Amino acid sequence: MPFQIRSMGIYMVVDTNVGLILMWDKKTSIFIKLSPGFKGHVCGLCGNYDSNGNNDFTTRSQSVVENVLEFGNSWKVSSTCPNANRTKDPCTANPYRSSWAQKQCSIITSEVFARCHSQVEPNEYYQACVNDACACDTGGDCECFCTAVAAYAQACNELDICISWRTPSICPLFCDYYNPQGECEWHYKPCGAPCMKTCSNPSGKCLHELRGLEGNYAYLILLIKR
Repeated sequence: MPFQIRSMGIYMVVDTNVGLILMWDKKTSIFIKLSPGFKGHVCGLCGNYDSNGNNDFTTRSQSVVENVLEFGNSWKVSSTCPNANRTKDPCTANPYRSSWAQKQCSIITSEVFARCHSQVEPNEYYQACVNDACACDTGGDCECFCTAVAAYAQACNELDICISWRTPSICPLFCDYYNPQGECEWHYKPCGAPCMKTCSNPSGKCLHELRGLEGNYAYLILLIKR
């Protein structure tokens, strides 16, 4: 299908003309967006997009189950693939990481995100963060933690709640690295900017208008006009 690739902050965005958008942070997170026309017309591991989270665990045979293994196994691409028969708790498998993961991920349930708590339930994101932080024990441990927190921040951003949560000691993004010597063109924006006219997108038009995504943005347009 026809598609367009563009960069928005720290994300690579793939736009299609059928109402499907992929957003990848070039690390461990990918977001899938569908246009409202797909509501109730999709199925699989990402749910059925009917705004009811209670029936997302619907198997290939259209049964709603509670067991994650039964749900996951039903969507195997090939029947010759063996069933998964157990799930591992990453913090039990790597107990030495458990306390660190809980401490780091507590930023999600802290005052930092207080404005968002009533709109986006934080506990599920917190638990996902702990699981990811415990599981990443072969390098890139902070990356897993950072992308998990960024996922909650993005969910808040989707509801117009902009949280500036990064600090020099917590998942920093150093925009100064990209600035030419003696100049200050690049700036970090926690909730990004919409579709912009850039060197890679000279028309300034995008297939879909997305809410701004966090990352480093250059203010080159003003310099060119001047």
